[in-house]
Amino acid sequence: MRTDIKTHPKWGNDLNVRFFGGVGKIKSFRPESNTWAYLIEMEMGTEPDFGRIGAETTILLHEDDILGATCFVDR
Repeated sequence: MRTDIKTHPKWGNDLNVRFFGGVGKIKSFRPESNTWAYLIEMEMGTEPDFGRIGAETTILLHEDDILGATCFVDR
C-alpha cells in the first residue's frame, strides 16, 4: 500500500492535545487519505464508584480536527 503524503505529521506520540470535545494524549498516528490520523486516548475523569477496567475513550481524529498542544501544569 503506497501513501502519497508529502508533509510530516504535525503532532507526535505522547503529546497532550486539545480538540472539540476534550483533551487527550496521542497514542499513535498513521497516514490516511492524504492527511494524518491520530489515535487519541481522552483524559479520564474522576473514577466512578464501580471502578475502571481500562481507558474510558480512545478516538481517531484527523490532523485538522486537533486544535493544538496543551501543557498540563500541576498546581
